Amino acid sequence: MAEKQYTEANIITLSWNEHIRERLGMYIGRAGDGSNEFDGIYVLLKEVMDNSIDEFMRNFGKSIEVTIKENRVTVRDYGRGIPLNKVVDCVSKINTGGKFDSEAYDTSIGMNGVGVKAVNALSTYFRVESYQDGKCKWAEFSKGYKTAESHVEKSDKKNGTAISFIPDDAKFVNYHWYNDFIDKMMWNYVYLNTGLTIIVNEKNRYYSKNGLVDLMKANVEGMLFEPEILKDDRFEFALTYTSKKYGEEYYSFVNSQYTPHGGTHQQAFREALVKTFRNFYGKDYDPADIRNSVAAALSIKVKAPTFGGQTKTKMESDYMESGGQTVRNYVNDVVCRLLDNYLHRHSDVAETIKSKIIESEKERIEIAGFKKKNKETTKKASFNNPKLRDCNIHFNTNDNRAEESMIFVTEGDSASGSITQSRNADTQAVFSLKGKPENVYKNKSRSFIKNEELNLLYMALNLEDGLDGLRYNHIIIATDADVDGMHIRMLMLTFFLKFFPEVIKARHLFILQTPLFRVRNRQETIYCYSEGEKQQAIRKLRGSPEITRFKGLGEISPSEFKNFIGDTMRLEPVVLDKGTDIERLLSFFMGDNNEVRKNFMMENLRDDLDDIEISA
Repeated sequence: MAEKQYTEANIITLSWNEHIRERLGMYIGRAGDGSNEFDGIYVLLKEVMDNSIDEFMRNFGKSIEVTIKENRVTVRDYGRGIPLNKVVDCVSKINTGGKFDSEAYDTSIGMNGVGVKAVNALSTYFRVESYQDGKCKWAEFSKGYKTAESHVEKSDKKNGTAISFIPDDAKFVNYHWYNDFIDKMMWNYVYLNTGLTIIVNEKNRYYSKNGLVDLMKANVEGMLFEPEILKDDRFEFALTYTSKKYGEEYYSFVNSQYTPHGGTHQQAFREALVKTFRNFYGKDYDPADIRNSVAAALSIKVKAPTFGGQTKTKMESDYMESGGQTVRNYVNDVVCRLLDNYLHRHSDVAETIKSKIIESEKERIEIAGFKKKNKETTKKASFNNPKLRDCNIHFNTNDNRAEESMIFVTEGDSASGSITQSRNADTQAVFSLKGKPENVYKNKSRSFIKNEELNLLYMALNLEDGLDGLRYNHIIIATDADVDGMHIRMLMLTFFLKFFPEVIKARHLFILQTPLFRVRNRQETIYCYSEGEKQQAIRKLRGSPEITRFKGLGEISPSEFKNFIGDTMRLEPVVLDKGTDIERLLSFFMGDNNEVRKNFMMENLRDDLDDIEISA
């Protein structure tokens, strides 16, 4: 076949807004539908909020008002306002903004002059208003194109900026806002900015008096002692240990930006803990024993930080500022000095921590004994995982697509076969369960490693070193929508809640939603995820369309499955509400209270049935 000609006609120049719309992932990460806290609509909200937070950090404006109604979002701050003659430029010209001037902004969140322009380009409606010293100016846009602009006018409103936008539903298909994600975002802002008040929809008020300590109290379960904020000029942290036996729990921030995937500052903090406790107790404890059951919140201020991607979920830079001290050395110095001082002042806390370290050490030795007795299982898990059909790109690497990595935990060979044939082998792995996994609720230690299947899953996920080694950003439970499938789903949720709750808290665990029905005629096929959607499809197609009920994942052909695990995949995030008592939750659903649980399920099942739309 003749080579296609490459001429001047092939060279295309895109405008700033067209480039953002065509290469959305470069600017805001994934589009999504709002079911993941890192989906695009939350990034748009955050890009606008970050500008208002930067004003607060410079001591301008003490409150921010957020309104979300019918998908229209408005953020009003009371900072200095955008200079009136630069209002249009600041929201529609790439590389234009005040963040490049270190005198105006020192340690701001956004530094690239892109954020709010991306919001503009990706919104069907965008309006910016600026108020400065009795004057104002506004402009409106659609998909980045200016549609209206005012002259500088008189105004009696307080100084500040108001930005409104409606996300483009052509880019964010079937999107919806999860209040839980918005709630978490706002709380994180006020925890990191004591004295700031955020009001959402005129009724939800967010304010924190004690910063990181309030964050810990709201999110950490079973604290053994109350944390105290330890701080230096550019770094502060609060630390405690918990009654749970497993895992590490971190809430880390850079310039008020939540970094759930950690980075250089969090890694430096983990190293500093080991060094400090070894020196304080005068014993060479294993790092895993020192960090087991620790919970901490940490915040660092860095000039011009480098993040892994526009979504800024992981900090990659290691310099406090150009040519200056490294983040690693700085955090190590601060933690070793402040934490050592704290331990000397609180001998009771020091004894509590020492007891936890010794307890972890004993259990680690016990687990080593389990592994020794189960040499074959451990060897198989380490070198050849027969349950895993792996992908090429993993979350714990520096690949620029690492955040796309996911693993489907499937029920049986037929379902895993369909997904395996349909998947993107670069970013999608498949782990096949055989029947129902073990109920680990009553396990007192990590003896699940004696169970071949769960041990193979544990090794596939690479959770031995906690979330730092996690190989997949999305762990997706994919089971049939029947009684057995629901039971397997509960058993898998129990496994993570019991031993790896940090996986859920860091929003890595999801449930795959697959269609229950296929409704089609000769012209159109509609996949339906509920009885209500089926009835709507029947009304839309009219006549007597063909209706297929999918009883299991294995009944969906690989050619069809591609539609359900691609860009429009429906994922339901597994979310723990604030203050959730995990032990009580597991005891109720997986314990021995059969009659109470049965009555609860029957009552809620009846409620669900009442909601189903029956009419054709």
